Amino acid sequence: MKSDAVLKGLLGGCAIAALLPNLVGLAAQAQEADDAPVTVSDDEEEDVATMNRVVVTGSRIMRDVASTPAPVATYGAQNFEDRGLISAADALNDITSIRPDFNQAPGDGTASGSGQQFPELFGLGTGRTLTLVNGRRFVTTSSGLGDAQVDANIIPTGLIDRIEVAQAGSAAVYGSDAIAGVVNYILKDDFEGLEFDAQVGNTENGAYPTEAFRITAGKNFADGKGNVAANLEISSTPLVRFSDFDVSNRSRITQGNPADTGPNDGIPSVREVMPAYFWNFNGNGVIFSIPAPPPNFLARLNGVPLQFAPDGSIVPYDPGNIIGIPFAEGGQGTRYSDLVGLRTGVDRYTGNIIGRYDINDNLRFNAEFLYAKTEGESVPQGAPRTVLNQTDPALGAIFFNISNPFLTQDAIDTLTSVNPGFAFGAPFWLSRHFYDDLFPSNIQENDTETWRALAGLEGDFDAGGRNFYWTVSGSYAEVEGNQRSWGADRVKFNQALNAVRNGSGEIVCAINADADPSNDNPDCAPLNPFGAGNISQAATDFVSVRTGNTFKNEQIDLLATIGTELFELPAGPVDAVFTFEHRREEASFTPLLANRLGLTGTGTMEVATSGDYNTNELSAEFLVPIVGGDFTLPLVQTLELSGTYRFVDNSIAGEESVWSLGTRWEPVDGVTLRATRSRNFRAPTLTQLFAPTTVTVTNAGIDPCDADRINAGPNPDIRRANCEAEWAANPQYGDLATFQDPAENFSIAEITSGGNPDLKNEISDTTTYGIVVDHLLVPGLTFSADRIEIDLEDGLSAFTNGDFMATCYDSSPQPADICSVFTRLQVADGSNPPGTVISGRSTTFNAGEIIYRGEVYYLNYAFDTSVGDFSLGLQATHTSELSTSVTGTTFNRTDNTVDQPDWAGQFDAVYTNGPLRMTYQLDYLSEVLAEEGATIENTPVPVIDSNITHSISALYSFDSGVTLRAGVTNFTDEKPSYPTLGYGDILGRRYFAGLNIRF
Repeated sequence: MKSDAVLKGLLGGCAIAALLPNLVGLAAQAQEADDAPVTVSDDEEEDVATMNRVVVTGSRIMRDVASTPAPVATYGAQNFEDRGLISAADALNDITSIRPDFNQAPGDGTASGSGQQFPELFGLGTGRTLTLVNGRRFVTTSSGLGDAQVDANIIPTGLIDRIEVAQAGSAAVYGSDAIAGVVNYILKDDFEGLEFDAQVGNTENGAYPTEAFRITAGKNFADGKGNVAANLEISSTPLVRFSDFDVSNRSRITQGNPADTGPNDGIPSVREVMPAYFWNFNGNGVIFSIPAPPPNFLARLNGVPLQFAPDGSIVPYDPGNIIGIPFAEGGQGTRYSDLVGLRTGVDRYTGNIIGRYDINDNLRFNAEFLYAKTEGESVPQGAPRTVLNQTDPALGAIFFNISNPFLTQDAIDTLTSVNPGFAFGAPFWLSRHFYDDLFPSNIQENDTETWRALAGLEGDFDAGGRNFYWTVSGSYAEVEGNQRSWGADRVKFNQALNAVRNGSGEIVCAINADADPSNDNPDCAPLNPFGAGNISQAATDFVSVRTGNTFKNEQIDLLATIGTELFELPAGPVDAVFTFEHRREEASFTPLLANRLGLTGTGTMEVATSGDYNTNELSAEFLVPIVGGDFTLPLVQTLELSGTYRFVDNSIAGEESVWSLGTRWEPVDGVTLRATRSRNFRAPTLTQLFAPTTVTVTNAGIDPCDADRINAGPNPDIRRANCEAEWAANPQYGDLATFQDPAENFSIAEITSGGNPDLKNEISDTTTYGIVVDHLLVPGLTFSADRIEIDLEDGLSAFTNGDFMATCYDSSPQPADICSVFTRLQVADGSNPPGTVISGRSTTFNAGEIIYRGEVYYLNYAFDTSVGDFSLGLQATHTSELSTSVTGTTFNRTDNTVDQPDWAGQFDAVYTNGPLRMTYQLDYLSEVLAEEGATIENTPVPVIDSNITHSISALYSFDSGVTLRAGVTNFTDEKPSYPTLGYGDILGRRYFAGLNIRF
């Protein structure tokens, strides 16, 4: 017998009987689906079970609900109100099998992202989770060195009926990318009425205000044959910086520990430094005797280092307790945590129209139109702005001498006291960090506009004694995005710095003061680099240039399916669905003029590129009942087999064949055993193949040979041996025991990024098996557990330079093609020590192998009492192994680390009594290692504590159609587990309040 509450949920299209990961309010989800009472009486239950079959995510066969052989999770619309969620991206972060994406900087110097948020099942990468809308593919919204991804922010929350998540596989049903699984947004097709919804929220410290507003209107017409609904909504989350929250404002780094005596002394090889500062520059300007050298070359007067004051005078400079290049404890340098924004601010705007019309009893027309715009604002990596140099922006110092007219007489006298030769033209160098006084803005903007239109027909007909059900649809979608920031035109910057006094005593650019008028540039405005806030608007306008790129993605998708019952077996009919899909994808990348001309950065001239491919795909899916219906056996109430085969002909990646096999066995009523085996694939995307080549001066990534890294990794002994061998061959690198690569945290390395035209398909083999116990001993109690095993070969991975370095030093033997990707400085350049990584690569790479092993668990107990209805739920994801290898021989394991915890769990309790609804939610992350191989010998805090947060909410619905809601998220104000920024909730305690009016 089926659970009463679950059966009502089936009317809303839930994916699996009794498998409801929407654990916040099972009963209310069911009521949301059909506006009917939650419970079903015993004499009604049989009627409910025989209602129309539906298409469930993970299959195109119309089947009895709950008959999929692989786990499918469902997230209902009610959760948005309960949790105060303002986007579908928030909802995805509420599912334990999906790795959360918060647009948040990890704290290692990298930026917080573009503002787009993508689902990532089981930590396998966002490109391995396929996104669908109403069961159909959607255009890629991302670009650059990226995967085929769909931004969850563009989905209209006001039209979401539910989100179904097929966990593991489904490429045989849907094609490329469905390796980890599928996220399917199912929109409402029967909305009627007018609904206004508004919500505001904020953190306790007022640093994260959020707001959202939407209006949804719908109407049935033609005696219920048709329905049309429209939705408009906006929401906003702010850009926040590390300084906005105490946890992120610690300015924490790790450095070599002088107290360490060896690898087995119980003393970490590194120590924590808080607060950490870059001692070799600040916003006023630190003075050196040579360009950005070691600390012994700081310009000093009577032994005291010097800097410019904001007004251009020279004052003493406190570099703090210098602990290496470029860090110090304390001092007057630039605080490490001031360089990166914490979270990207996102403004989202969506407009949608969805409609259907029953032309007759056997033919329906449906249409969808979507427009979405997202605007992301972030602090770029290395921001507010890296140091600029007259000859090379990477060197980090500005040459000046006595002839610079912006120097005050006091500054000249002081510098002459330091070096008498200054009076005769000897130079000094200025090392400074430009804040808001050099560019119009230090914010990076990432804007994306998405258009999509779809029209389709679906219906059924009888022929040859069979009933056939079919669909035909066509869609066109277009995405145009751009990334914009401000940079300095190197030539103009040098011209503006080279200032002199003309015959009238005015400060002008030297090119406008010489005798040759052919050199003149009337727009040149002299730039005063000394101090802070002294750069004129004219100099800013002259030096600044808009940088970035524009990308465009287009998709045409034609899909046709037809299904029928082929023939009868004793247990029932054999169902089959045949599918044809044609898809064309185009992408183009157009750098801005400054990028194409190489005016900024290293001077690399970026090239506009474009590409396209088309794919034709055929699939056949079968469902074969072996035992069931009137034909049963002892301990076999139901036994069925299912299978899918898909043939793919991709114009670039070539041909591929994938398949899946599944089985379901019910030994007794209320117990189901299920299993699947599938072969899945992912084709390289246009961006992965053809993204334009760019060279950026940035950080090089984590250096495995650093003193704080050398005893870590998947094979610490191999890593140490490889580093020791390289240092022995290059004694100029110095003492390995104290080596700290400044390129980890400072923009030093020239990183070449771009597409890789040599990519090929990645292939995975997936196995799932599990059990569902539904209403067996306790009415209203449902439990399921499924094992998921994924083995992937030739994986497509966006490899950073840090990934290449890790693979090089963690492998034995070392792969020459990997180790040659990056280079180290052989001779000190005055600003960086030998051994510093000065060049590298970031690209998509066929990454060898990935192994995933884990389970998903769901439990729900719904029951009624005389004082109200209760629903208790638990969902959990356990990862026992997540191993990645580039070479296929040496694996890096991220399970049991902050990247992929062993356990992620969530407990929910819902109480409803008439118009009142109250919820409680507990979120749990297990104790993990800071990284693979973390011990007290190599990490100051090797074990990261478990993290638990608690949230509550309540809503009350008045008879007038007004519903008020409010809640407190993380009401115990639990911070992320030390010292992480993302293992837990960095925003802390926050509140939301909302109003919904329904007519």
